[in-house]
Amino acid sequence: MSRSLDFLTEALRRLPGIGPKSAQRMAFHLLQHDREGAAMLSRALYQAVDTVHHCALCNTFSDTEVCDLCSDEARDRALLCIVETPADQMMIEQTLTYKGLYFVLMGRLSPLDGIGPRDLHLDKLVTRATDGVVAEVVLATNFTNEGEATAHYISEMLKARGLTVSRLARGVPVGGELEYVDAGTIARAMLDRRSA
Repeated sequence: MSRSLDFLTEALRRLPGIGPKSAQRMAFHLLQHDREGAAMLSRALYQAVDTVHHCALCNTFSDTEVCDLCSDEARDRALLCIVETPADQMMIEQTLTYKGLYFVLMGRLSPLDGIGPRDLHLDKLVTRATDGVVAEVVLATNFTNEGEATAHYISEMLKARGLTVSRLARGVPVGGELEYVDAGTIARAMLDRRSA
């Protein structure tokens, strides 16, 4: 096979859940049946890598310095919801039940993977949460062991600074990840949140 095809296959294997055979099938499909789609994918990836960065306030992905949600004056600035990923943030937004602001950790504590507090931008979180406007922090990390440990660590850290901290209710299944939970369940969990 050509080196370019091997390179494309290896690049596709970097996607989650894509093994060698699936990556090879995708590469063959793009080159054999959808070269226009392959070119579009290439341009979109290049543009995203070149222009998308982290919001200066909430740490989510944005192509502006401050994202649209943080810029929205209609949002309740006294509420700050902490999520692990932009995908989790998007799922909560789709419930239409939460009108506050966010902080996106871009991960979760995982000592086995070498991810500690410094890797989660917690200094930036503390600055955001203690700005004098935030009255309640809602912990919306996933209900996995790592998500629970992350929620506990952040809860203790913020309570020590005098903040009110709540946690999503257990309507979200234990071991579940927000990205894969239906919007109705997330909405119920957001409405029934409890003190952490």
